[in-house]
Amino acid sequence: MNFQKIIQYNFPTLIRFGAGSSKELGPYLIKNEWRRPLIVSDPTVSQLGFFDRMVKDLQAQNISVETYYRIHKNPVKSDVYRGTEIYDEEQRDCIVGIGGGAALDVARAIALRVNHREDLFKYDDLQGGDIYVIHEVPPFITIPTTAGTGSEVGRSAIISDDETHQKKILFSPKLLARLVLADPLLTMDLPPFVTAATGMDALTHNMEAFLVNMFHPMCDGIALQAISLIQESLEKAVNHPDLESRSKMLIASLMGAVAFQKGLGVVHSLAHPLSSLLDTHHGLANAINIPYGMEFNIDGFENKFAQMARALKLKKESGQAVVDFLFELNDQIKIPRKLGDIGVLSEHIDTLADLALADFAHPNNPKPVTRDDFKKLYLKAL
Repeated sequence: MNFQKIIQYNFPTLIRFGAGSSKELGPYLIKNEWRRPLIVSDPTVSQLGFFDRMVKDLQAQNISVETYYRIHKNPVKSDVYRGTEIYDEEQRDCIVGIGGGAALDVARAIALRVNHREDLFKYDDLQGGDIYVIHEVPPFITIPTTAGTGSEVGRSAIISDDETHQKKILFSPKLLARLVLADPLLTMDLPPFVTAATGMDALTHNMEAFLVNMFHPMCDGIALQAISLIQESLEKAVNHPDLESRSKMLIASLMGAVAFQKGLGVVHSLAHPLSSLLDTHHGLANAINIPYGMEFNIDGFENKFAQMARALKLKKESGQAVVDFLFELNDQIKIPRKLGDIGVLSEHIDTLADLALADFAHPNNPKPVTRDDFKKLYLKAL
């Protein structure tokens, strides 16, 4: 594939994929007569050269730009409320999310809140809140800068409570972006750690989605192809990045977000409490936990692990071969093997296990996970 060429496809969102596609933002806004965007990003991306160039390019096209980027790396409700206040005060007419999962989640949640002003968590999908998403949302465009969450093609946002840190899911088909500009050039300057952590997040999405015990052959096929792309490209994207490896990772990330409409599993339920309790980077939390979570799932699902082993091009088509591959890949991209290496202490384990049991992801795991299971997994990873 020629990654220098911009390619268009729909699934169902309109996606413009390829080097330089982000430059199409201004013409797209002008064509639709949206000239007052609120650009939502994060503190890191907002300081990068390409972000400043994008803002100046829009201003040169007589587009009034307002930026909002003072958000937490694990977004909370107050981030969304403040962004909505800016949208109102500055009389914006559309929202552009530029960044990784945190920025895109906040941008999507602001898009929801603009015309839905009851308590944000009334719209929590886990409590059936999607039925209250009855109004239209402002025009919403996403531009990913990491190859991890795939949030750019999603229909949901994960936002935590400021006080309890419990994660909530805001969901509605109305929250799909009208346009995704997926430009692999924006990922070229990511630090190796961010590339590694977000890349393992994408791999976790695809593996967990594939294992979910639900009949959805299209998502299964997408997940397996994405797993293969990550095997081909993640190590190179981290250690010797080029356009091809970065492009394949961005594609695999998009695919993971499509695949995990089936659901996620035990690894995400292990990871989410680390982010909410200890503010651990979500991708890093998934990366450390995925070998242990996958090992937990082998028994009874050997055939699915054999299929993943084939997608990974492993010599042995077994669950243990997949687990060994995950440990080795983490070593290659300098992800720690143990939670203790990132500051997790034994006294955290009971609280983490409680939070993991309450998490929304593991009910879709192919096998049940108890509090005792979570505690044993944390201790094994410690």
